[in-house]
Amino acid sequence: MANPIVAIVGRPNVGKSTVFNRIAGERISIVEDIPGVTRDRIYAHSEWMGQKFNMIDTGGIDIGDEPFITQITEQAEIAIDEADVIVFLVSAKEGVTDADEKVAKILYGTDKPVILAVNKVDNPEMRTEIYDFYSLGFGEPVPISGTHGIGTGDLLDVVCQAFPSQGKSIEDTSVKFSFIGRPNVGKSSLVNAILGENRVIVSNVEGTTRDAIDTKFISENKTEFTMIDTAGIRKKGKVYETTEKYSVLRALRAIDRSDVVCVVLDAKDGIREQDKHVAGYAHEAGRGIVIVVNKWDAIEKNTHTMQEFEATIRAEFQYLSYAPIVFVSAKTTQRLNNLPELIERVNKNHQRRIASSVLNDVVMDAIAHNPTPTDNGKRLRVYYATQVAIQPPTFVVFVNDPELMHFSYARFLENQIRAAFDFEGTPIHLIERRRK
Repeated sequence: MANPIVAIVGRPNVGKSTVFNRIAGERISIVEDIPGVTRDRIYAHSEWMGQKFNMIDTGGIDIGDEPFITQITEQAEIAIDEADVIVFLVSAKEGVTDADEKVAKILYGTDKPVILAVNKVDNPEMRTEIYDFYSLGFGEPVPISGTHGIGTGDLLDVVCQAFPSQGKSIEDTSVKFSFIGRPNVGKSSLVNAILGENRVIVSNVEGTTRDAIDTKFISENKTEFTMIDTAGIRKKGKVYETTEKYSVLRALRAIDRSDVVCVVLDAKDGIREQDKHVAGYAHEAGRGIVIVVNKWDAIEKNTHTMQEFEATIRAEFQYLSYAPIVFVSAKTTQRLNNLPELIERVNKNHQRRIASSVLNDVVMDAIAHNPTPTDNGKRLRVYYATQVAIQPPTFVVFVNDPELMHFSYARFLENQIRAAFDFEGTPIHLIERRRK
């Protein structure tokens, strides 16, 4: 199930980026005291009281002569259309403005929950200034200060209460996978080639696929798959039409819904910086990953071409060292018959559980061969390890002092676990905890 999406909307200069960064816990958006400075939606994963959700920081809505107003308005309207909950942000310092009322009129047209948050309430005395905002017609305002973090917990409580109920759904046991990548790398062509029929529009025009399209099929070994074709993710900052900006959000939502993500590269174009950003979305989400090099038929090859290309991928995608690589051609269907079986194997690894007794045998053998490090005369002691989650496999290692677990030794333990068990295609997480 995809995470709920929260859109923060409002006129320029009310502090949307500051509130966004406060909730996200890091400085993701540019913060500058100039109206209209945020000119693109920014996305972030966040969590509150165990509830995971995604956030959109919009560029603001305004009707006037500010630079990029048309684009900013379109961005916000798209975010409003796609969000599950909308946070309408206003500023206590300026009070209710004509621009706020124009934003409110746009929001009146949505059936999504709208939560009114009054920002820049930096001290208790300013709380009396929020009551004028009742006139906007969205119920009780929530006073907050994005700069100081005051009231953001109260706001998130209200936001999480407004999320749509997931309810009970029919269990879908199919293996869900999606294709992601830059526009025009051949994602839709891969879908059509696998299905053997034109179920998705294929075009050489970048961004033809505007939406995430789900297609179910059954492989030769009777495994049921759900294939999600997503729109290409373009490089941020490049000028492109708003429907493609809209498709980025859909691609991120498709990743949320996938068990395995196929990162598609173009063999003719080689690896670009944007490919790393695209793959990073799936890696950060903890999904199983397969690297698919498409258009392999279109390049000249010798006996070393594949090995050289694979070496380049490993060097450029060092954080995806666990991901298998397959070289295919949507045009000739070369090696495409191997892809469903590979995805199924990665999905099984993504859900793999290891018994604690077996896991600890591997960890203790690793420590015997490579003793734990010391820091200022104090040695790291590893007591035991246990698996606490799947998708991705997550292990807690109980130690005497987590600060003594150096990154390199954690990586060593991870490599030993990978050497002992088949976790190809899936990230694994190691969490160090002090034994109580």
